[in-house]
Amino acid sequence: MSNQYLVIHMSDSTGTPLPDTDDQRLLDKWAEEGNATGRLDDGAPVAGPDQAKSVAVRNGQVLITDGPFPEFKEWFAGYDMITAESIDDAAAYMAKHPTAVNGRIYILPVVALPWDKN
Repeated sequence: MSNQYLVIHMSDSTGTPLPDTDDQRLLDKWAEEGNATGRLDDGAPVAGPDQAKSVAVRNGQVLITDGPFPEFKEWFAGYDMITAESIDDAAAYMAKHPTAVNGRIYILPVVALPWDKN
């Protein structure tokens, strides 16, 4: 049975910078494999922290804050939705992505909401 996973690409100061040509080559190879095996669903890069907003409601009051956010040491670079047999299978596939070299990748299983469970 295949499962869906949300993959979050993060910046990481301990990563190894890649020249654009190597980054694109690795990304193209990764996407080609994902498309060929049916693992790769939607995904996209995202804007930097200066274009972000934080939204919260506290005591009935809406609080909207413009980025960047000093509490973040890493930043979200983008996301992907992938399909894999297991989270270990997803991790092995994501290890081929350039973000694994120059950043950090988080993989989260997609689950049903508590009220959607039968």
